[in-house]
Amino acid sequence: MLAKVTSCAVVGLDGALVDVEVDVSNGQPGFTIVGLPDAAVQESRERVRAAIKNSSFAYPFNKRITVNLAPADLRKEGPAYDLPIAVGLLMASEQLCADLSRTFIIGELSLDGAVRHTNGVLPMAALARERGYRALFVPASDAPEAALVPGLDVFPIESLFALVAHLQSMQPIAPYRPLHNFTPEATPSYATDFSEVRGQEHVKRAMEVAAAGQHNLLMMGPPGAGKTLLARSLPSILPNLTLDEALEVTRIYSVNDMLPSDSPLVRHRPFRAPHHTISHAGLVGGGRWPHPGEISLAHRGVLFLDELPEFDSRSLEVMRQPLEDKIVTISRAQGSLTFPANFMLCAAMNPCPCGYYNDPVKECTCSLTNVLRYQKRISGPLLDRIDIHVEVPRVDYEKLSGDRLGEKSETIRVRVECARERQRARFAGTTLQCNGDMGPAEVRQFCVIDDASKSLLRAAMQQMQMSARAYHRILKLARTIADLAGSDNIETPHLAEAIQYRPRKQA
Repeated sequence: MLAKVTSCAVVGLDGALVDVEVDVSNGQPGFTIVGLPDAAVQESRERVRAAIKNSSFAYPFNKRITVNLAPADLRKEGPAYDLPIAVGLLMASEQLCADLSRTFIIGELSLDGAVRHTNGVLPMAALARERGYRALFVPASDAPEAALVPGLDVFPIESLFALVAHLQSMQPIAPYRPLHNFTPEATPSYATDFSEVRGQEHVKRAMEVAAAGQHNLLMMGPPGAGKTLLARSLPSILPNLTLDEALEVTRIYSVNDMLPSDSPLVRHRPFRAPHHTISHAGLVGGGRWPHPGEISLAHRGVLFLDELPEFDSRSLEVMRQPLEDKIVTISRAQGSLTFPANFMLCAAMNPCPCGYYNDPVKECTCSLTNVLRYQKRISGPLLDRIDIHVEVPRVDYEKLSGDRLGEKSETIRVRVECARERQRARFAGTTLQCNGDMGPAEVRQFCVIDDASKSLLRAAMQQMQMSARAYHRILKLARTIADLAGSDNIETPHLAEAIQYRPRKQA
């Protein structure tokens, strides 16, 4: 007898429909799974066999069992097909009779028949709603995540026996109902606050501008000046996630099995700080079957690269395209996948190998050749894509030992929120959300400057030998500074501040 159950695969960050077809017939006893399964799917034969036996059902030992996962040209990976295979096997062996035509079933089985957690439930639930399916059976631990998608009856399944009892109307399972509203927290807590950072007022100002318009930032200074502490304080002044942004981030973390254990929804903007020994695939994404990398995990948040010159140059150069397009495309022989990568880059570096080049207190031990070689590890095209370059000098003892605290992150965040609100109103009806997302057409429309500002910008372009990309980035940065000041127009002081954030000639 033939039975068919609908399940789902995850391709990139999107769900793909998979029909689990189970045939039980006479012939040489065996259990075969076809349809391009990986090792985890092949091993489901043993899990399904033990789960059926330990759930008090009869396993057809003397029958030939064939499982087809269609479409056959789509690679199936992971243990999410255990539960639909088991249900299909019970239906094909006439131990279960149920109408599953508009039902999704997802879940991994334990040997005792319990249903375990599965990765990527959120994109699977989104596909179920998109295709018009009414019911979604998922592991009980994943029901809160699946319930983030409205318009579905999500049934939390504890075990194979409980699912069969529900389908036979013996012990109905109530659809999962969220106990609270899954909205981002109004006042999230952060580990570090700007008020704890002594001195460095000009760096804090640069970070406020960067946060207001989602601009990329590079800090350069000697060891111990506070670059890392400043970077780790940056999320505390970023605007709170909107619900749409939270769902975008949650989908990425769901596929990577990195969702918080206490919440099905990512509530804070991500802050990713990979070590400089990270591989190319780990940073930008990849692998034989591509998965999101750190730049995608930092989507809608901050990617902090400490000791920037120590990173592999190939990995850094590959980041050029994501910094411009806000997406990363990974191509393999089997096809191409696109992951979101709309992040804010925050990088830090020392001016030389010893870290004390141009330091007023400690003498640098590096030769000029070594200094130049060290700084040139970061290519010009990559530096050109960073809007704000700021020096972080040594902090004086008087500031370190003083009792006076700096401005709180909460106060700065209010100003950043106001600037973002002006940007949302400006870009209403478009796909843009902040000034950092603007392209040349939007810059021409929204970044109009007067004659005095044009003269200043012309002189800066000639003197600093800036590129066309730098021209547009200066205008976007000036637009953000004007938004922070509450100005509808870009004034000359706004443009002057934006220009001074461009890099000077190295060494």
